[in-house]
Parts: sequence; C-alpha cells; structure tokens
Amino acid sequence: MPFGCLTFGEKKDYNNPSEVTDKYDLGQIVKSEEFCEIFRAKDKNTLKMYTCKKFLKKDGRKVRKAAKNEILILKMVKHPNILQLVDVYETRKEYYLFLELATGREVFDWILDQGYYSERDTSNVIRQVMEAVAYLHSLRIVHRNLKLENLVYYNRLKNSKIVISDFHLAKLENGLIKEPCGTPEYLAPEVVGRQRYGRPVDCWALGVIMYILLSGNPPFYDETDDDDYENHDKNLFRKILAGDYEFDSPYWDDISDSAKSLVSRLMEVDQHQRLTAQEAINHEWISGNAASDKNIKDGVCAQIEKNFAKANIASAGVAALACACSPVGPGFESRLGSLATDWRPILGASPPPPAFRPVLPG
Repeated sequence: MPFGCLTFGEKKDYNNPSEVTDKYDLGQIVKSEEFCEIFRAKDKNTLKMYTCKKFLKKDGRKVRKAAKNEILILKMVKHPNILQLVDVYETRKEYYLFLELATGREVFDWILDQGYYSERDTSNVIRQVMEAVAYLHSLRIVHRNLKLENLVYYNRLKNSKIVISDFHLAKLENGLIKEPCGTPEYLAPEVVGRQRYGRPVDCWALGVIMYILLSGNPPFYDETDDDDYENHDKNLFRKILAGDYEFDSPYWDDISDSAKSLVSRLMEVDQHQRLTAQEAINHEWISGNAASDKNIKDGVCAQIEKNFAKANIASAGVAALACACSPVGPGFESRLGSLATDWRPILGASPPPPAFRPVLPG
C-alpha cells in the first residue's frame, strides 16, 4: 500500500511483508520505545537511509491507536523542523512508518560538546521549535509530549536545524481535550488538574524546556528520596499546580531579564493568559537582540550532568506509565499516589527514575 493510500474504517487491502523488504533493508533495532521498535532502514534503489518505526498490532489496542494516530498527524504536516513521514505500510500484523533520518545529537549532548554556549544559542533552539509548534497549532494539532528528548539536530553539521520527533501522542484539537498524557515534569497545570486543555499545554512545555536549557535545572523538582516515587509525584504535581518555581541564585544570576520574562509568560498557570507560540516568536528574546551572548556553558553543563545524566541512563528501557489519577477532588492523595504504582504490573521491572517518565492516555 503506497504512502497516501492508507485509510481507516474501511475494508483494508493489507500490504504483504515482502513489499517492505523488497524496497528496504532493515538493520538491527536501534531503540525500543513504549509502543514500537526503531530501525535504521536503507532504500534499496536510492541507498538513502531512513528511520523505520515498527508497531506490532498484537501488543494491544493502545499500540494500534498510537500507530494510527501518528500516521494521521504526520500525513497532515510538512515543516522544516518536523521529521517528515516518507512511507507507510500496514500488514496484517504490523504498521511500518518510514521517516526522515536525523543523524545529529540530542540538545543536551550538543550543549555538553560546545566550547561556548550562551542565551543566543538557546534562543536559536527555542525559535526553531516555536516556529514548528506555531505551525502545528495553526492546523489545530497539539503535540502533547514536547520535551528535550524529542528535540534533535537533523545532522552533525555546525549549523544543523532542530527537528521535533515522536507524534504518537499528538492530537487534533476538535474541542478541548480531557485525557491526561505527557511526561510529568513537563505537564501543564490544567493537565495535572484534570481540566479541559488544548494548544497552550505545548507552550507551557516549551517554557519548561527553555528553563532547563538556560539553567541546567528543572523548574519543578522535589527533594524527596529518589526511591519514594509516590511522595515525589505528589509534591511535584502540587508545585506545578501552584506554578511554584523560582529563578534560583546562582544559576540565574547571569540570565537576562528578557529571558526570565519569556519563561514566566510561557509558564503562566492560567492557560488563557499564557503566551501563544506565535506571540512567543515575536518576543524580543527570540525575534530581537535581547538574548545575551555571555558564556553560560560551565554552570549549565554542571547542572545538566548533575540532574539528568542518571535519569537518561536509567530511563532508556522504561515503557509506558498509565495515568488514571486526578489531583483534585475526593481521593486526591490516593489517586496521585497511583501514578507511581499503576505501571508496575505492566512492566514487571524496577521503577523508572522521577525524571522523564511518560504519562499515556488510557
């Protein structure tokens, strides 16, 4: 079935698995994610390399839904800062998605390798992501899982662009959305509070990303012992609901007032008062010359290595975390506590670290 001919809700003409292998050489598994396996793939005719995401239908309804959703969204979009869908095959047992291959590094790795890193570098990253998000929002698409792990450099050239990946949680905003999903540290207050929400959740997440890139610290954190997941999540969510973050010294001492202003307006608790992506692009810190060129690499890198290195290593094999909690109303304590325990029967493994744990829709 060629790309563009995949339909849902009709009698399907499934692809034969040989159609995939006749066109592409699939390499070894590069990465296993909660819903799919990721391969490097080579087009046998052009020798061009792609990323292949394989979703196994036998893995359940959520996997099938995620695959269909990612196909639906990616077929709608075309933007230089979004990895493009190139080809789709559906066999009786699998979905195969072929996407552009990004060969660059994650943003964290890029920062750690720089000899000089300033607000202007961060502004360049945020501008590119904001432009992609503004484009998505113009199509009424909410990404719902913007985080640093989903931002990568397209290639390893010095002036490589940034691209957004991973659209399986993205959703068309046909009316406000209620189901909670995302990654806890990046969740907007309206998602934590189980309110109806929409595109502003992406702008909140960009505020969190900007905060981390400028300081090396997450804006919301809890000093609870890392093994005490239940209390960690309760405290984290309380802080998010209250917008309880600070521009701590010394980490923010050298950061401009303009940068702090933009972070504050993106991380506005009231979603109706929060900046839109387009408004953020027009902010002087992105479109003007307000971003400082002072070298902040040493302080940012020290905090990145302290706060995120262990979480990134430990979360490499983490699968889905199902969220059925509501932090408001009766049963507040027990439902928040369920966030740290509901996934255990699914994984049968050690708990993931507090940082970067996905919350998936039910």
